[in-house]
Amino acid sequence: MNEPRIPTQRTGPSHTAFTLIELLVVIAIIAILAGMLLPALARSKAKGQGIKCMSNLKQLQLVWHFYADDNGDKTTTSGYVRPVEPTAWVDGWLDFSGANPDNTNTAALKDPRRSKFANYLTAVEVYKCPADQSAVRIGGRSHPRVRSMGMSQAFGPGDWLDPAGFQANVTSKKYRVYYKTTDIIDPGPAQCYVLLDEHPDSINAGGFANMMVESPAAARIIDFPASYHNGAAGISFADGHAEIKKWLDARTRPPVQYNGNLTLNVSSPNNRDMIWLAERTSSRNR
Repeated sequence: MNEPRIPTQRTGPSHTAFTLIELLVVIAIIAILAGMLLPALARSKAKGQGIKCMSNLKQLQLVWHFYADDNGDKTTTSGYVRPVEPTAWVDGWLDFSGANPDNTNTAALKDPRRSKFANYLTAVEVYKCPADQSAVRIGGRSHPRVRSMGMSQAFGPGDWLDPAGFQANVTSKKYRVYYKTTDIIDPGPAQCYVLLDEHPDSINAGGFANMMVESPAAARIIDFPASYHNGAAGISFADGHAEIKKWLDARTRPPVQYNGNLTLNVSSPNNRDMIWLAERTSSRNR
C-alpha cells in the first residue's frame, strides 16, 4: 500500500524590504564614513603634492648650483623685469590678466636670454607647484600660469631687506646680499633660503621680498609665501636641500582667491613666521 503523502511547506528567500528608519541609518553611516575618509584623502593628496613640490625645488636648486659652477661662482639674481637685472633667474611679471603674455609663456622659461636656468632645465612644469591652480582666461578658455616659485631678494640688490623701506638696502648695504655662493656666510648655506612657493595672489616678478626683523613688534609681510600644503610651503636652501615649512601664524596664510587682490607689505607684529624667514635670509654687514 502506498502511504499517504504529507504536503510539504515550500520555503524560499525572504524579500522583506528595508524600513524607512533602516534606510536612514544606512545613509547616516555612509555619510559618517565619507566625512571621516574625505578629509584624510584630501590630506593625503596635499602630502603627495608637497612631495612633488619639494622635488621641483630640489631640481631648481641643483640648477642654481650648476649655473654658479659655470659662471665663476656667480649666482643668478632674483629679478624684476629686464633689463633691470640681466642676470635674473627668470624675467616677466605675473598677474591675472589674459592680455599679459608673461602669465602663460612657457617658451620664455626655455630661452637662455630670459631664463638663466634654460641651458640646464627644459621641463617647465618644475617651475610650478602642483597644488597651484592659478590660471588666466584667454579667449574664453582657462590657461595655467607658468610659475609659482620666487627667489629670495637677498640674491640681488636686496631691495626690501632694510626696514627703512623699498631700495633702502641698495644704498645703505645694511644687510648682506649674495652675488656669489662664497658670499653666503651668515647665515650659512644650510640655513640660507633661495627659493620658495609664493602665494598665487602675491607673486609677480621672480623675486620674493621679505624684510629683516629688527624688532619682533615691527615685523612685516612684504610678499606672502604659499600655504598649499596643509598650511605649509616648499622652500629650498643654498646647500641644496628642500623642505616643507609649516606656517604658524594665521596672518601668513590668507585664503587663496586667484585674483591678485591680496594687499602686500602689511604690518604683522610678532609674526613668528616672518622672524623665522628673516633669520634664514640675511644678516647685518659688520
